[in-house]
Amino acid sequence: MLKFDRFSLANGLRVIVHKDTTTPMVAVNVLYDVGARDEDPERTGFAHLFEHLMFGGSENIPSYDEPLQMAGGENNAYTTNDITNYYIQLPLKNMETAFWLESDRMNALAFSPKSLDVQRKVVCEEFKEHYINKPYGNAWEELRKLAYTTHPYQWMTIGKELKHIEDAQLDDVKAFFFKHYRPSNAVLCVAGNVSVEEVKNLAEKWFGGIPTGEKYVRNIPAEPKQTEARFKTVEADVPLNALYKAWHMGGRLSEGYYAADIITDILGNGYASRLYLKLVKEKQLFSNISCYHVGSLDPGLLIIEGKLIEGVQLEDANAAVEEEIQRLLQDGISNDEMQKAKNKIEAMITFEDMTLLSRANNLAFYELLGDAELINREWDNYNKLTIEDIAATARKIFTTENSNTLFYRKKA
Repeated sequence: MLKFDRFSLANGLRVIVHKDTTTPMVAVNVLYDVGARDEDPERTGFAHLFEHLMFGGSENIPSYDEPLQMAGGENNAYTTNDITNYYIQLPLKNMETAFWLESDRMNALAFSPKSLDVQRKVVCEEFKEHYINKPYGNAWEELRKLAYTTHPYQWMTIGKELKHIEDAQLDDVKAFFFKHYRPSNAVLCVAGNVSVEEVKNLAEKWFGGIPTGEKYVRNIPAEPKQTEARFKTVEADVPLNALYKAWHMGGRLSEGYYAADIITDILGNGYASRLYLKLVKEKQLFSNISCYHVGSLDPGLLIIEGKLIEGVQLEDANAAVEEEIQRLLQDGISNDEMQKAKNKIEAMITFEDMTLLSRANNLAFYELLGDAELINREWDNYNKLTIEDIAATARKIFTTENSNTLFYRKKA
Protein backbone atom coordinates (compact mmCIF):
# COMPACT_ATOMS: atom_id res chain seq x y z
CA MET A 1 0.00 0.00 0.00
CA LEU A 2 1.59 3.24 -1.17
CA LYS A 3 0.78 6.17 1.11
CA PHE A 4 0.62 9.72 -0.17
CA ASP A 5 -0.92 13.12 0.41
CA ARG A 6 -2.17 15.57 -2.15
CA PHE A 7 -3.27 19.14 -2.60
CA SER A 8 -3.87 21.59 -5.44
CA LEU A 9 -2.66 25.13 -6.05
CA ALA A 10 -5.04 27.94 -6.97
CA ASN A 11 -3.79 27.79 -10.58
CA GLY A 12 -4.92 24.17 -10.90
CA LEU A 13 -1.59 22.35 -10.44
CA ARG A 14 -2.23 19.01 -8.72
CA VAL A 15 0.51 17.98 -6.26
CA ILE A 16 1.18 14.48 -4.85
CA VAL A 17 3.55 13.97 -1.90
CA HIS A 18 4.93 10.50 -1.12
CA LYS A 19 7.09 10.23 2.00
CA ASP A 20 9.97 7.73 2.05
CA THR A 21 12.30 8.06 5.03
CA THR A 22 14.76 5.43 3.79
CA THR A 23 16.43 7.44 1.03
CA PRO A 24 18.72 10.51 0.90
CA MET A 25 17.35 11.26 -2.60
CA VAL A 26 14.18 12.92 -3.81
CA ALA A 27 12.26 12.32 -7.04
CA VAL A 28 10.40 15.21 -8.66
CA ASN A 29 8.05 14.19 -11.48
CA VAL A 30 6.04 16.56 -13.67
CA LEU A 31 3.44 14.85 -15.84
CA TYR A 32 1.65 16.85 -18.53
CA ASP A 33 -1.71 15.66 -19.81
CA VAL A 34 -0.72 16.02 -23.45
CA GLY A 35 0.45 13.55 -26.05
CA ALA A 36 0.39 12.93 -29.78
CA ARG A 37 -3.39 12.39 -29.69
CA ASP A 38 -3.81 16.11 -28.87
CA GLU A 39 -2.10 17.35 -32.04
CA ASP A 40 -3.51 18.99 -35.14
CA PRO A 41 -3.56 16.28 -37.88
CA GLU A 42 -1.70 18.74 -40.12
CA ARG A 43 0.92 19.56 -37.45
CA THR A 44 1.89 16.27 -35.82
CA GLY A 45 4.96 15.43 -33.77
CA PHE A 46 4.69 18.56 -31.60
CA ALA A 47 4.34 16.75 -28.26
CA HIS A 48 7.53 14.82 -28.92
CA LEU A 49 9.26 17.93 -30.25
CA PHE A 50 8.44 19.62 -26.92
CA GLU A 51 10.09 16.80 -25.03
CA HIS A 52 13.28 18.10 -26.65
CA LEU A 53 12.47 21.82 -26.55
CA MET A 54 11.85 21.72 -22.80
CA PHE A 55 15.57 21.03 -22.33
CA GLY A 56 16.59 23.92 -24.57
CA GLY A 57 16.55 26.58 -21.86
CA SER A 58 13.92 28.81 -20.30
CA GLU A 59 13.68 32.53 -19.54
CA ASN A 60 15.95 32.50 -16.50
CA ILE A 61 17.90 29.30 -17.12
CA PRO A 62 19.86 29.19 -20.39
CA SER A 63 21.08 25.62 -19.75
CA TYR A 64 18.74 23.16 -18.03
CA ASP A 65 21.27 20.38 -17.43
CA GLU A 66 24.15 22.44 -16.03
CA PRO A 67 22.59 23.55 -12.69
CA LEU A 68 21.04 20.11 -12.22
CA GLN A 69 24.40 18.38 -12.64
CA MET A 70 25.94 20.82 -10.18
CA ALA A 71 23.23 19.79 -7.71
CA GLY A 72 24.09 16.11 -8.20
CA GLY A 73 20.92 15.32 -10.10
CA GLU A 74 19.88 13.40 -13.19
CA ASN A 75 16.84 13.77 -15.38
CA ASN A 76 15.03 12.50 -18.41
CA ALA A 77 11.66 12.58 -20.17
CA TYR A 78 9.42 10.58 -22.45
CA THR A 79 6.41 11.19 -24.65
CA THR A 80 3.60 8.84 -25.64
CA ASN A 81 0.42 9.27 -27.62
CA ASP A 82 -1.27 10.18 -24.32
CA ILE A 83 1.17 11.92 -21.98
CA THR A 84 4.49 13.76 -21.66
CA ASN A 85 6.52 13.07 -18.53
CA TYR A 86 9.59 14.82 -17.08
CA TYR A 87 11.44 13.48 -14.07
CA ILE A 88 14.38 14.42 -11.88
CA GLN A 89 16.23 12.59 -9.11
CA LEU A 90 18.67 14.50 -6.91
CA PRO A 91 19.92 14.68 -3.31
CA LEU A 92 17.20 15.77 -0.90
CA LYS A 93 19.18 18.76 0.31
CA ASN A 94 19.10 20.18 -3.26
CA MET A 95 15.38 19.57 -3.84
CA GLU A 96 14.62 23.24 -4.44
CA THR A 97 16.81 23.17 -7.55
CA ALA A 98 14.28 20.81 -9.16
CA PHE A 99 11.38 23.13 -8.29
CA TRP A 100 13.28 26.07 -9.75
CA LEU A 101 14.10 24.25 -12.99
CA GLU A 102 10.66 22.74 -13.58
CA SER A 103 8.72 25.88 -12.72
CA ASP A 104 10.83 28.11 -14.94
CA ARG A 105 10.25 26.04 -18.03
CA MET A 106 6.56 25.61 -17.22
CA ASN A 107 6.26 29.38 -16.83
CA ALA A 108 7.93 30.20 -20.14
CA LEU A 109 10.39 28.48 -22.38
CA ALA A 110 13.02 30.61 -24.07
CA PHE A 111 11.34 30.47 -27.46
CA SER A 112 14.05 31.26 -29.95
CA PRO A 113 14.55 30.42 -33.61
CA LYS A 114 17.93 28.93 -32.71
CA SER A 115 16.53 26.53 -30.07
CA LEU A 116 13.72 25.45 -32.39
CA ASP A 117 16.13 24.91 -35.25
CA VAL A 118 18.51 22.81 -33.12
CA GLN A 119 15.78 20.58 -31.66
CA ARG A 120 13.94 20.30 -34.98
CA LYS A 121 17.11 18.90 -36.55
CA VAL A 122 17.56 16.46 -33.65
CA VAL A 123 14.00 15.15 -34.03
CA CYS A 124 14.29 14.96 -37.82
CA GLU A 125 17.44 12.85 -37.49
CA GLU A 126 15.68 10.64 -34.96
CA PHE A 127 12.78 10.22 -37.39
CA LYS A 128 15.13 9.21 -40.21
CA GLU A 129 17.24 6.91 -38.05
CA HIS A 130 14.43 4.98 -36.35
CA TYR A 131 11.52 5.12 -38.80
CA ILE A 132 12.84 5.68 -42.32
CA ASN A 133 16.29 4.06 -42.52
CA LYS A 134 15.87 1.30 -39.94
CA PRO A 135 14.65 -2.13 -41.11
CA TYR A 136 10.95 -2.57 -40.22
CA GLY A 137 11.04 1.03 -38.97
CA ASN A 138 7.74 1.96 -40.63
CA ALA A 139 5.88 -1.22 -39.64
CA TRP A 140 4.22 0.36 -36.63
CA GLU A 141 3.25 3.39 -38.71
CA GLU A 142 1.64 1.12 -41.33
CA LEU A 143 -0.18 -0.89 -38.68
CA ARG A 144 -1.57 2.25 -37.03
CA LYS A 145 -2.84 3.57 -40.35
CA LEU A 146 -4.45 0.20 -41.05
CA ALA A 147 -6.17 -0.12 -37.67
CA TYR A 148 -7.29 3.50 -37.16
CA THR A 149 -9.34 5.53 -39.59
CA THR A 150 -10.44 8.41 -37.33
CA HIS A 151 -8.71 8.56 -33.93
CA PRO A 152 -5.32 10.36 -33.74
CA TYR A 153 -3.70 7.11 -32.60
CA GLN A 154 -3.38 6.62 -36.36
CA TRP A 155 -0.04 8.46 -36.23
CA MET A 156 3.10 7.75 -34.24
CA THR A 157 4.33 9.81 -31.31
CA ILE A 158 7.16 11.22 -33.40
CA GLY A 159 4.64 12.43 -35.97
CA LYS A 160 2.72 11.46 -39.07
CA GLU A 161 5.42 12.59 -41.48
CA LEU A 162 8.84 14.20 -41.38
CA LYS A 163 7.58 17.32 -43.17
CA HIS A 164 5.40 18.31 -40.18
CA ILE A 165 8.51 18.68 -38.02
CA GLU A 166 10.58 20.29 -40.76
CA ASP A 167 7.86 22.92 -41.28
CA ALA A 168 7.21 23.64 -37.59
CA GLN A 169 7.15 27.41 -37.05
CA LEU A 170 7.86 29.36 -33.86
CA ASP A 171 4.28 30.71 -33.64
CA ASP A 172 2.84 27.18 -33.94
CA VAL A 173 5.21 25.93 -31.24
CA LYS A 174 4.32 28.80 -28.89
CA ALA A 175 0.61 28.21 -29.38
CA PHE A 176 0.99 24.51 -28.58
CA PHE A 177 2.97 25.31 -25.43
CA PHE A 178 0.51 27.81 -23.98
CA LYS A 179 -2.39 25.50 -24.81
CA HIS A 180 -1.03 22.39 -23.09
CA TYR A 181 1.91 23.07 -20.73
CA ARG A 182 -0.11 24.89 -18.10
CA PRO A 183 -0.44 24.19 -14.35
CA SER A 184 -4.05 23.04 -14.73
CA ASN A 185 -2.90 20.42 -17.26
CA ALA A 186 -0.10 19.01 -15.08
CA VAL A 187 0.53 16.79 -12.06
CA LEU A 188 3.57 17.32 -9.84
CA CYS A 189 4.68 14.40 -7.68
CA VAL A 190 7.45 14.68 -5.07
CA ALA A 191 8.75 11.48 -3.46
CA GLY A 192 11.38 11.22 -0.73
CA ASN A 193 11.95 12.08 2.91
CA VAL A 194 9.80 15.20 2.66
CA SER A 195 6.86 16.67 4.55
CA VAL A 196 3.65 17.90 2.97
CA GLU A 197 4.24 21.34 4.46
CA GLU A 198 7.71 21.53 2.95
CA VAL A 199 6.46 20.57 -0.52
CA LYS A 200 3.47 22.91 -0.23
CA ASN A 201 5.73 25.86 0.57
CA LEU A 202 8.05 25.13 -2.35
CA ALA A 203 5.16 24.50 -4.73
CA GLU A 204 3.54 27.81 -3.82
CA LYS A 205 6.86 29.63 -4.06
CA TRP A 206 7.88 28.30 -7.46
CA PHE A 207 4.66 27.26 -9.23
CA GLY A 208 1.99 29.37 -7.52
CA GLY A 209 2.57 32.45 -9.65
CA ILE A 210 2.34 30.67 -13.02
CA PRO A 211 -0.86 31.71 -14.83
CA THR A 212 -3.50 29.01 -15.09
CA GLY A 213 -4.09 29.68 -18.76
CA GLU A 214 -7.19 28.66 -20.66
CA LYS A 215 -8.36 25.20 -19.61
CA TYR A 216 -7.73 22.69 -22.39
CA VAL A 217 -10.84 20.63 -23.12
CA ARG A 218 -10.02 17.43 -25.00
CA ASN A 219 -12.33 16.73 -27.94
CA ILE A 220 -10.93 13.75 -29.80
CA PRO A 221 -12.97 11.89 -32.42
CA ALA A 222 -13.74 8.34 -31.30
CA GLU A 223 -12.68 5.47 -33.50
CA PRO A 224 -15.78 3.83 -35.01
CA LYS A 225 -16.27 0.12 -34.36
CA GLN A 226 -14.41 -1.92 -36.97
CA THR A 227 -16.84 -3.99 -39.03
CA GLU A 228 -14.60 -5.97 -41.39
CA ALA A 229 -11.15 -7.50 -41.43
CA ARG A 230 -8.40 -5.36 -42.93
CA PHE A 231 -5.28 -6.59 -44.74
CA LYS A 232 -2.25 -4.82 -46.13
CA THR A 233 1.04 -5.91 -47.70
CA VAL A 234 4.20 -3.83 -47.57
CA GLU A 235 7.45 -4.65 -49.37
CA ALA A 236 10.78 -3.42 -48.06
CA ASP A 237 14.49 -4.15 -48.10
CA VAL A 238 14.55 -6.29 -44.93
CA PRO A 239 16.27 -9.61 -44.11
CA LEU A 240 13.13 -11.59 -43.17
CA ASN A 241 9.40 -11.52 -43.75
CA ALA A 242 7.44 -10.28 -40.74
CA LEU A 243 3.84 -10.60 -39.63
CA TYR A 244 1.93 -7.95 -37.65
CA LYS A 245 -1.62 -8.42 -36.43
CA ALA A 246 -3.70 -5.98 -34.37
CA TRP A 247 -7.12 -6.08 -32.74
CA HIS A 248 -8.95 -3.20 -31.06
CA MET A 249 -9.32 -3.48 -27.27
CA GLY A 250 -10.57 -1.31 -24.42
CA GLY A 251 -8.76 1.72 -23.04
CA ARG A 252 -6.82 1.99 -19.80
CA LEU A 253 -9.87 2.37 -17.57
CA SER A 254 -12.13 -0.08 -19.39
CA GLU A 255 -13.55 -3.23 -17.84
CA GLY A 256 -11.64 -5.59 -20.12
CA TYR A 257 -8.23 -3.92 -19.90
CA TYR A 258 -6.81 -6.18 -17.17
CA ALA A 259 -8.11 -9.36 -18.79
CA ALA A 260 -6.53 -8.30 -22.09
CA ASP A 261 -3.23 -7.80 -20.28
CA ILE A 262 -3.34 -11.37 -18.98
CA ILE A 263 -4.23 -12.66 -22.45
CA THR A 264 -1.12 -11.03 -23.94
CA ASP A 265 1.01 -12.54 -21.20
CA ILE A 266 -0.26 -16.07 -21.80
CA LEU A 267 -0.16 -15.82 -25.58
CA GLY A 268 3.14 -14.13 -26.20
CA ASN A 269 5.19 -12.82 -23.28
CA GLY A 270 8.42 -14.80 -23.02
CA TYR A 271 9.82 -18.20 -23.88
CA ALA A 272 7.12 -20.10 -21.98
CA SER A 273 4.23 -18.40 -23.78
CA ARG A 274 1.89 -20.29 -26.07
CA LEU A 275 2.92 -18.63 -29.32
CA TYR A 276 6.63 -19.05 -28.63
CA LEU A 277 6.38 -22.70 -27.62
CA LYS A 278 4.12 -23.65 -30.51
CA LEU A 279 5.27 -21.48 -33.41
CA VAL A 280 8.96 -20.91 -32.62
CA LYS A 281 10.04 -24.07 -30.77
CA GLU A 282 7.70 -26.73 -32.13
CA LYS A 283 6.63 -25.69 -35.65
CA GLN A 284 9.68 -23.47 -36.32
CA LEU A 285 7.71 -20.93 -38.35
CA PHE A 286 9.00 -17.84 -36.55
CA SER A 287 12.45 -16.86 -35.28
CA ASN A 288 10.68 -14.77 -32.62
CA ILE A 289 7.10 -13.82 -31.81
CA SER A 290 5.44 -11.70 -29.13
CA CYS A 291 2.02 -10.53 -28.04
CA TYR A 292 1.46 -7.25 -26.20
CA HIS A 293 -0.87 -4.28 -25.99
CA VAL A 294 -0.10 -0.56 -26.17
CA GLY A 295 -1.66 0.40 -22.81
CA SER A 296 -3.24 3.54 -24.23
CA LEU A 297 -5.75 5.68 -22.35
CA ASP A 298 -8.31 5.62 -25.17
CA PRO A 299 -9.26 2.26 -26.75
CA GLY A 300 -6.02 0.76 -28.00
CA LEU A 301 -4.58 -2.25 -29.77
CA LEU A 302 -3.60 -5.79 -28.86
CA ILE A 303 -0.76 -6.86 -31.14
CA ILE A 304 0.96 -10.03 -32.26
CA GLU A 305 4.18 -9.60 -34.20
CA GLY A 306 6.92 -11.93 -35.32
CA LYS A 307 9.79 -12.42 -37.76
CA LEU A 308 9.47 -15.51 -39.94
CA ILE A 309 12.06 -18.23 -40.52
CA GLU A 310 13.65 -17.99 -43.97
CA GLY A 311 11.49 -19.83 -46.52
CA VAL A 312 8.26 -19.78 -44.49
CA GLN A 313 5.33 -18.22 -46.33
CA LEU A 314 3.47 -15.34 -44.68
CA GLU A 315 0.14 -17.01 -45.45
CA ASP A 316 1.21 -20.16 -43.56
CA ALA A 317 2.53 -18.20 -40.60
CA ASN A 318 -0.66 -16.15 -40.42
CA ALA A 319 -2.80 -19.32 -40.53
CA ALA A 320 -0.76 -20.79 -37.67
CA VAL A 321 -1.31 -17.68 -35.53
CA GLU A 322 -5.04 -17.77 -36.27
CA GLU A 323 -5.08 -21.44 -35.26
CA GLU A 324 -3.59 -20.56 -31.86
CA ILE A 325 -6.17 -17.84 -31.37
CA GLN A 326 -8.95 -20.30 -32.18
CA ARG A 327 -7.48 -22.73 -29.64
CA LEU A 328 -7.62 -19.96 -27.03
CA LEU A 329 -11.24 -19.19 -27.92
CA GLN A 330 -12.38 -22.83 -27.95
CA ASP A 331 -10.40 -24.28 -25.03
CA GLY A 332 -9.79 -21.21 -22.87
CA ILE A 333 -6.85 -21.12 -20.47
CA SER A 334 -5.86 -23.44 -17.64
CA ASN A 335 -5.76 -22.67 -13.92
CA ASP A 336 -2.00 -23.09 -14.09
CA GLU A 337 -1.64 -20.52 -16.88
CA MET A 338 -3.86 -18.10 -15.02
CA GLN A 339 -1.87 -18.43 -11.80
CA LYS A 340 1.49 -18.04 -13.55
CA ALA A 341 0.28 -14.89 -15.32
CA LYS A 342 -1.01 -13.42 -12.07
CA ASN A 343 2.23 -14.28 -10.25
CA LYS A 344 4.25 -12.53 -12.96
CA ILE A 345 2.07 -9.43 -12.83
CA GLU A 346 2.19 -9.28 -9.03
CA ALA A 347 6.00 -9.50 -9.14
CA MET A 348 6.15 -6.77 -11.77
CA ILE A 349 3.94 -4.42 -9.74
CA THR A 350 6.04 -5.08 -6.63
CA PHE A 351 9.30 -4.52 -8.51
CA GLU A 352 8.01 -1.27 -10.02
CA ASP A 353 7.26 0.09 -6.56
CA MET A 354 10.83 -0.49 -5.39
CA THR A 355 12.39 2.55 -7.03
CA LEU A 356 11.65 6.11 -5.93
CA LEU A 357 11.42 7.45 -9.48
CA SER A 358 8.97 4.73 -10.51
CA ARG A 359 6.72 5.46 -7.54
CA ALA A 360 6.72 9.19 -8.33
CA ASN A 361 5.97 8.51 -11.99
CA ASN A 362 3.18 6.04 -11.25
CA LEU A 363 1.47 8.19 -8.63
CA ALA A 364 1.39 11.12 -11.06
CA PHE A 365 0.05 8.84 -13.81
CA TYR A 366 -2.79 7.43 -11.69
CA GLU A 367 -3.71 10.93 -10.53
CA LEU A 368 -3.94 11.91 -14.20
CA LEU A 369 -6.16 8.87 -14.77
CA GLY A 370 -8.52 10.28 -12.17
CA ASP A 371 -7.26 9.27 -8.74
CA ALA A 372 -3.77 8.45 -7.43
CA GLU A 373 -5.44 5.92 -5.09
CA LEU A 374 -5.95 3.69 -8.15
CA ILE A 375 -2.32 2.63 -7.75
CA ASN A 376 -3.26 0.71 -4.61
CA ARG A 377 -6.10 -1.15 -6.36
CA GLU A 378 -4.13 -2.22 -9.41
CA TRP A 379 -3.22 -5.69 -8.16
CA ASP A 380 -6.80 -6.33 -6.98
CA ASN A 381 -8.03 -5.61 -10.51
CA TYR A 382 -5.89 -8.49 -11.77
CA ASN A 383 -6.30 -10.83 -8.83
CA LYS A 384 -10.10 -10.87 -8.95
CA LEU A 385 -10.19 -11.99 -12.59
CA THR A 386 -11.53 -15.46 -13.32
CA ILE A 387 -10.90 -17.82 -16.23
CA GLU A 388 -14.41 -16.94 -17.43
CA ASP A 389 -13.47 -13.23 -17.50
CA ILE A 390 -10.49 -14.04 -19.71
CA ALA A 391 -12.67 -16.10 -22.06
CA ALA A 392 -15.28 -13.34 -22.34
CA THR A 393 -12.65 -10.70 -23.15
CA ALA A 394 -10.94 -12.97 -25.68
CA ARG A 395 -14.26 -13.54 -27.46
CA LYS A 396 -14.84 -9.80 -27.60
CA ILE A 397 -11.39 -8.95 -28.98
CA PHE A 398 -10.58 -11.83 -31.33
CA THR A 399 -13.36 -11.51 -33.88
CA THR A 400 -12.56 -11.66 -37.58
CA GLU A 401 -14.09 -8.24 -38.27
CA ASN A 402 -11.91 -6.67 -35.54
CA SER A 403 -8.62 -7.88 -37.03
CA ASN A 404 -5.92 -5.96 -38.90
CA THR A 405 -3.20 -7.97 -40.63
CA LEU A 406 0.00 -6.54 -42.09
CA PHE A 407 2.26 -8.71 -44.25
CA TYR A 408 5.72 -7.15 -44.24
CA ARG A 409 7.50 -8.84 -47.16
CA LYS A 410 11.16 -8.66 -47.93
CA LYS A 411 11.87 -7.59 -51.48
CA ALA A 412 12.68 -10.46 -53.81
